[in-house]
Amino acid sequence: MSKLGNLGARLHRGEVGYDFVGNRKIWYGLSILITITAIVGLAVRGLNMGIEFQGGAVFNTPKTSVSVSQAQEYAEKASGHDAIVQKLGSGDEAPLRIQVAGIDTNQADKVSAQLAKDLGVAEKDVTGELVGPSWGEQIANKAWQGLGIFLVLVVIYLAIAFEWRMALAAFVALIHDITITVGIYALVGFEVTPGTVIGLLTILGYSLYDTVVVFDSLKEQTKDITKQTRWTYSDIANRSINSTLVRSVNTTVVALLPVGGLLFIGGGFLGAGMLNDISLSLFVGLAAGAYSSIFIATPLVADLKEREPQMKALKKRVLAKRAQAAAEGESPDAPATATDEPFDDEPEDAAPAVVGPRNQPASRNRGRGRPSGKRR
Repeated sequence: MSKLGNLGARLHRGEVGYDFVGNRKIWYGLSILITITAIVGLAVRGLNMGIEFQGGAVFNTPKTSVSVSQAQEYAEKASGHDAIVQKLGSGDEAPLRIQVAGIDTNQADKVSAQLAKDLGVAEKDVTGELVGPSWGEQIANKAWQGLGIFLVLVVIYLAIAFEWRMALAAFVALIHDITITVGIYALVGFEVTPGTVIGLLTILGYSLYDTVVVFDSLKEQTKDITKQTRWTYSDIANRSINSTLVRSVNTTVVALLPVGGLLFIGGGFLGAGMLNDISLSLFVGLAAGAYSSIFIATPLVADLKEREPQMKALKKRVLAKRAQAAAEGESPDAPATATDEPFDDEPEDAAPAVVGPRNQPASRNRGRGRPSGKRR
């Protein structure tokens, strides 16, 4: 078995673990800091909306030796508006894609003719596509509607399948992921296109998947939790995170590898800038989703549950029992060594069962020696 597989098995059995819930204030503080940075970046720099959202024209040129910076200067001078230029391919000569926002049909024809002249190509070889601002506004509204419907359905489903506290925690985690992803777009300055919206909706599904996996484990392990005095709710919540940690990490890494290829190789080295609009949202969102599922959602559920009167009473009994065990010189049960089935229906004063390897009750010694008496 590989080292990672062995670690995953030990985490699942509760032999090792990290106290995510106990250190939740650290992760809350880190998330707040990242979120504030994202909001400030969004407020100061704003989003670089593509022409699909604000209207404008897209010009495609044949192969030319003119640099991207020089072509941008030509386009801004010809149109009087900001322009975005992307090189479609590699080498000294490559086609260009020039986006100019805020121009109409009459302006587009003049800009196209001027670009052909400045770039030294035939006017008929410069193709243009005009996008009206009303179409972009419709796309933006549909995107917001889709996002709102998705969040409402998620909260309703989780409230029914689990409980309202888990639904609230999942909702906070999703908003956390959206805010960070949008803030990164503002800070980096990448163009926001319909592909960006598609990527944003996609990462919410990944984030929700990781969260539900932990919640399902938590729901199963906290069944009849008040009938025992070994573990608090936070102990079992921490156990649930550790038992699914390797699975969540593996899922995220496998998803990030192809997305990273699109972002860093396709968009960076190969110059396919059109891939950046969707790949950046996927890359940032997948990483933020994995982080929020582990460090935000489940610790937040534990925080909310520990406020319940029955959970407060349970925690008081558990801590009292551990203090008594420590005073008598016994080794109190530690949260990191919880078994796969932490609860039983035995009375509290029953003799503890002997636990063998792999957390299974050790079989009693039914030796094969015969009783004293005559041999048969």
